[in-house]
Amino acid sequence: MSMTQTSSATAPGTKCWSCGKIADGHFCAACGKIQPLPRGTSYFAFFALPEKLQIDPEALEQQFHKLSWKLHPDNFMRADEFERNLSLERSSELNDAYRALRDPLTRVEYLLAHKGMRKEGAAKQQAPPELLEEVFELNESLDELREARAAGEDLAALRASLESAEQDFQEKLAGVDAELDQVRTEWDAAIEANATESDLSKVMARMNEILNRRSYIRNLVVSVAKELADA
Repeated sequence: MSMTQTSSATAPGTKCWSCGKIADGHFCAACGKIQPLPRGTSYFAFFALPEKLQIDPEALEQQFHKLSWKLHPDNFMRADEFERNLSLERSSELNDAYRALRDPLTRVEYLLAHKGMRKEGAAKQQAPPELLEEVFELNESLDELREARAAGEDLAALRASLESAEQDFQEKLAGVDAELDQVRTEWDAAIEANATESDLSKVMARMNEILNRRSYIRNLVVSVAKELADA
């Protein structure tokens, strides 16, 4: 079974709440009334996009502004309460969807969360096995810096060591981002090929693992930068 999402905001065959005609989009083509979103509609579908991770940012922004104008509550001042509430809900959902999809990283996080595949927790806090030794040494260096700072000792050598470690982890972070880019490409290819749910789940599991590794390394970089700023 494919996990590809319908490319419209309303599911095919959904009836308009007002005229009863088939509605396929944000508005009924027959009577023009704004339509409610079916439960579980993805942000991708909100913008009439397939669930791919490579998105043209300019096209997304243009669609956002277009929908912002169409769904704005000011356009429904004379409508009944049901339509006014729909407009408020849809405008809020539009902003949430745009924030989630405009950034490549949050786009991946949203996709995994929407599919129930985003798993953080304890796994996020554990050092990747290949970094255990470096993380241990880094934590020792951080402790030494704090102790030396508290004792009023010279910090030059410790700062230099930590700056080198920070650069090393920045490079590792760039490597993880490149790995994530590759898996995003694999995801889009799988969507194009109508891959099975099992195959798509495997790709998402890899993306989740990469995100957790990225989060851990980024937290290290932030911690080192903070200690250096305080030194």
